[in-house]
Amino acid sequence: MKLHIAWIGRTKSAPIQSLTAEYLKRLSRFAACDARELASEGGLLKLLEKSAGRKPPVLVLLDSRGRQLTSEEIANFLEYHQSHDTQELLFAVGPADGWSDATRVAANSILSFGKVTLPHELARVVLLEQLYRGFTILKGHPYHGGH
Repeated sequence: MKLHIAWIGRTKSAPIQSLTAEYLKRLSRFAACDARELASEGGLLKLLEKSAGRKPPVLVLLDSRGRQLTSEEIANFLEYHQSHDTQELLFAVGPADGWSDATRVAANSILSFGKVTLPHELARVVLLEQLYRGFTILKGHPYHGGH
């Protein structure tokens, strides 16, 4: 299974860039992954259109109106997709104003990190950390148990 992480907007903060790179490196131990900065929500929809000829990726949006999962449930989500031969999971962190209805309809899943509002750059780091944590839970790695 390959993971794609996409977000809308440029990263201006060096600490956010550093944390993003660190968690992408950690994730790569468990799954092939890549990250993409997109200029707009339309860029995400175009990315999905390009995949239309083959099996499209499973699109997972991060949105405050989405379903909240525990870290263990995120691990179960990843395990489900691994065991059901999902080829690609595309996680997307949206623009500051949130996702349009059209993008929400295109999504296979919509997840939330709770009722709090996070800056989208921070939400991306939280997403990457939780994906990493999910894989460590599945592998019995001590990272999760040490919290």
